[in-house]
Amino acid sequence: MKIAVAVTGASGSVYARVLLDKLQQLQGQVTEVGLVWSTNAFTVWEHELQNKDYNKIPFKSWDKNDFMAPFASGSSSYEALIICPCSMGTLGRIANGISNDLVTRTADVMLKERRKLICVVRETPYNLIHLRNMTTITEAGGIICPATPSFYSRPQNIDEAAYTVIHRVLQLSGLKVDGYKWQEE
Repeated sequence: MKIAVAVTGASGSVYARVLLDKLQQLQGQVTEVGLVWSTNAFTVWEHELQNKDYNKIPFKSWDKNDFMAPFASGSSSYEALIICPCSMGTLGRIANGISNDLVTRTADVMLKERRKLICVVRETPYNLIHLRNMTTITEAGGIICPATPSFYSRPQNIDEAAYTVIHRVLQLSGLKVDGYKWQEE
């Protein structure tokens, strides 16, 4: 499976870090990961995680304005786009068909090709515009997966709490992953 991952400037860099770590561990299922960052994603990562470890991620990164990336076209074999975290600005542009950068163009491609678009939205509270944009994307075939951790598994630290969301994201993308499943041993 080939997956594109977009990291935007919404708060929640821990979710992106955990997602990218887990994708590295799933090399048997994931043949390629294409990565694109918004400008603010780096700033938020550095502020929240207090490092520049995004430079150590082994996946190929594409510039946000490089429409020559393979996942910018429906003819590519990328099966999913995970936007994690997904800012409300990015969500709004996708919902309104504004393909002004590689993130929104790839989202447009996933929707038009009926492939998986998973938006890990990170905002609180939601206003009516946010909710309507989420509805529009859902009606177009996308998946809204709020960055809302669960606590059934009794996470012991922030990474474990973030993984409760990322576990769901990976499942939604069609990958088989280990993690807590309600009432299953």
